Amino acid sequence: MGIVVVGAVFVDIKGYPDTKFIPGGRNVGRVLQVHGGVCRNVAEDIANIELKPTFVSVVDHTGISDDVLSKLKRHKIDTTYVRRTENGLGTWLAVFDNGGDVVASVSKRPNLSEIGRIFEEHGDEIVRDADSIVVEIDMEASILKTIFQLAEKYQKKVYAIVSNMSIAVERRDLLKKTDCVVCNLEESGILFSEDYSEKMPEEMAEILTRKLLLSQIPKMIVTMGERGAVWADGAGNHGICPPQKVTVVDTTGCGDAFFAGVAVGLTYGKDLAESCTIGTRLASSVIATKENVCPRFLPEEFSLALDGGLSR
Repeated sequence: MGIVVVGAVFVDIKGYPDTKFIPGGRNVGRVLQVHGGVCRNVAEDIANIELKPTFVSVVDHTGISDDVLSKLKRHKIDTTYVRRTENGLGTWLAVFDNGGDVVASVSKRPNLSEIGRIFEEHGDEIVRDADSIVVEIDMEASILKTIFQLAEKYQKKVYAIVSNMSIAVERRDLLKKTDCVVCNLEESGILFSEDYSEKMPEEMAEILTRKLLLSQIPKMIVTMGERGAVWADGAGNHGICPPQKVTVVDTTGCGDAFFAGVAVGLTYGKDLAESCTIGTRLASSVIATKENVCPRFLPEEFSLALDGGLSR
């Protein structure tokens, strides 16, 4: 099944001002509606490297969900385990400033309980045949525990992405079972109850190394925006991944693309440093466009070990 991605689908409604953005004022501009959701984006990013992931999720009964499923199938994403339920589709409303950054947003989360039933009925076949598992670590704890139990049973690695760290901190027991956690600088501060906003990459890499040894999280990557990213593992190894300079058009989805690159790299034979480089390239390609996902790449561009040498 390739990489199995488990998480929510959102529809993103994004507003861009035509002239200088005025907080609290009336801003004339453009309003776009695009398919989103952290794990939906990740699944499409992985598919855009021609890797044919399997997506486990829920949508609703509207025409918008028809469009979502049609697009996923066009990108050769296996949607066998996507079900339709009431309130199965989330919504994210965001307003951007002239620099492409989000200045205000409101989100409505979907009901993901059906994902738990999918794993109760088909969990063994989903996890047994997966190359690795990607999960939103802030999903319902009962669903996550089922996934982690199956991953342990079939010796599959789990990679965790964060969409709400305030919820994810309640999953610290599961973070210790995750092969690699990816989050941004602010989220890492929430996780470790410290303020890292002024830290430079060199200092942050050393801090992260110490925190992993204490928390027993195996591997972690912290993105730092224009300062790049840092990585560390529980053995004391750490490093810095520099950013790629691009013109910022829209930052939506760049973190998801970075995570997708990391998950792909770690699944198919790369170490943490190499996987960060793949993630950085995908994230940069998203920042430079108004799309939520990366453009098309070929696996050969990243020298992935797709035959034999899988990192299990």
